[in-house]
Amino acid sequence: QLYENFVEEIDAMDNGIAPAAGEPRYALSTTLSARVGHLNPRWNDPDQDTEAGFRRAMELVGSEFLERLDFYHRAWLPARALVEEAVRRRLEVDASGQVLELSQGGCPWKEHLFQLERELALPRPLLLVLFPDRGGQWRVQSVPTAPHSFQSRLPLPEAWRGLRDEALSELAGIPGCVFVHASGFIGGNRTREGALEMARRALELGGGTEST
Repeated sequence: QLYENFVEEIDAMDNGIAPAAGEPRYALSTTLSARVGHLNPRWNDPDQDTEAGFRRAMELVGSEFLERLDFYHRAWLPARALVEEAVRRRLEVDASGQVLELSQGGCPWKEHLFQLERELALPRPLLLVLFPDRGGQWRVQSVPTAPHSFQSRLPLPEAWRGLRDEALSELAGIPGCVFVHASGFIGGNRTREGALEMARRALELGGGTEST
């Protein structure tokens, strides 16, 4: 995990391997490699000694490496058990088996979800995830098509997108709606029941039912 999400990127950039084929849509100028590059002396600086920059680069890379390692050890790995339990209990949430409910918000679930789908050979892909936010309200989020993709497997209904509060609740026919993002990848409701109803309504437009 640490190699794929930290080392591989640096190694690829160091060897001139582009992250994607074709012309990129925007420049990536704040990567770790770019930040290290900015520590070099400017071409027209009188002092071209690189030693000070090299030491700063060692501190920068070392601290980020250790922070990432600590995250995977103390946050990412423990989240797997939470996601796996949610996957096994998905039919208790909705008969479709395509809605996942996480008991804690902020849990890093995406990579675990894709791994568990493969390992458990789920008969149907998971489409929507429910979880509470820090304010005690609930979110319904679409599962992306890939762990780092901005495309959704089942975005929330187009007619809901960009609406908020009463206007959204009235249109959807679901009390307590808070918002739906303009892209449809996430929405919110004041209660778990409301968020679940939003998920079920989205499934009606493009989902199905999984038998036990």
